[in-house]
Amino acid sequence: MTQLTEARGGVITPAMRYVAEREGLDPEVVRTEVAAGRLIIPANVHHEALEPMCIGAVSRVKINANIGASQTDADIDEELAKLRTSLRYGADTVMDLSTGGDLDAIRTSIISSSPVPVGTVPVYEAVLRVPDPEEMTADGLLEVIEKQARQGVDYMTVHCGVLLEYLPLAASRITGIVSRGGGLTARWMVAHRRQNPLYERYDDLLDIAGAHDVTLSLGDGMRPGCLRDASDAAQFAELKTLGDLTLRAWERGVQVMIEGPGHVPMDQIEMQVRKQKRLCHDAPFYTLGPLVVDVAPGYDHISSAIGAAMIGWYGADMLCYVTPAEHLSLPNPEDVRQGLVAYRIAAHAADVARGRASARDWDDELSRARFAFDWRRQFDLAIDPDAARAKHDQTLADEYFKHAEFCSMCGPKFCPMHNFRDVDWVKVLEEAKVSA
Repeated sequence: MTQLTEARGGVITPAMRYVAEREGLDPEVVRTEVAAGRLIIPANVHHEALEPMCIGAVSRVKINANIGASQTDADIDEELAKLRTSLRYGADTVMDLSTGGDLDAIRTSIISSSPVPVGTVPVYEAVLRVPDPEEMTADGLLEVIEKQARQGVDYMTVHCGVLLEYLPLAASRITGIVSRGGGLTARWMVAHRRQNPLYERYDDLLDIAGAHDVTLSLGDGMRPGCLRDASDAAQFAELKTLGDLTLRAWERGVQVMIEGPGHVPMDQIEMQVRKQKRLCHDAPFYTLGPLVVDVAPGYDHISSAIGAAMIGWYGADMLCYVTPAEHLSLPNPEDVRQGLVAYRIAAHAADVARGRASARDWDDELSRARFAFDWRRQFDLAIDPDAARAKHDQTLADEYFKHAEFCSMCGPKFCPMHNFRDVDWVKVLEEAKVSA
């Protein structure tokens, strides 16, 4: 039984009760939303360390952190350090995107150490098993998927919607196909002049997913890789197919979320969300960014956090972080930290804008601490307490200044909040009433 089939049968599972408590929701609301496909609980039955979480319209906006070794840099300890950094700075899920090293050892280490759901892109391992990507077979790919499901992977990105007939639609793009999984799938289809193997064998994929309660993250293999390519025929042809595949998955009791674009101008973001929700029947939407400009290498975590806040406000359900290393290199733990901090800001901004219950309480509490010059409380409430404390202490490090009613920006004479507090506002208001 999957979370979806249990919910449709009227059962509130322990995982549903757990996420209801975490989100401050009624367990029956969670069950109803899961049953409708609008909420997912990625929870492979073999992931023993998992603390269940949910992704969907009634829950807070979530954040995914991508980690994983490459063919030029593969170290299990480094990946576990990235996992610890991800958890420390608030990742709700992590994806192991390893393409180098001992993939099984890296994956099992991450799963056994991770209390949050772990995702993968199985085609990466499938092509590494053969001398050339064109030599991959459908049976080989499904074998990898089943093995990873047994290892405890909670959700898998599968590029089932990249169809042979859609490839010419990308021919006029500036950046072509930028999804690694989508590009490998396209290369295989062109070489064999055959349809996407996961599209043809989709029922077999659903058998595996249903047996282990693996959530399918239907990948956007035709996602735009630059602003010029956004919202084109290739992207939306695939999106429509993903909507059809969503219904087929739901019929088989398999949970689904839809992956979304990577580069989108700000004026197109709302339209992208509306279109995804309509074509994919309100399945949860998981987006990479999107980046709102293409000219910020080294600062793409900032460019994309702008788009992430907007797309979260308009209805995206999970944001895949982007680090300063995007487009340039394999991220290190510091890149992971910076990406996650940027995305926690974006996700929280979206929750506030969407009017989530109690979302702004956090901001109000910090503001009260700021007005009271309670520096330690400000630090504790900050998204990144260490950074806030270090920034304050770089100019006023002495213990005395932890109680001072000013900072180094304004000093004691020019602090507006200090000056505001010195006014007798009761007297001012009384005088105002007399004057009126």
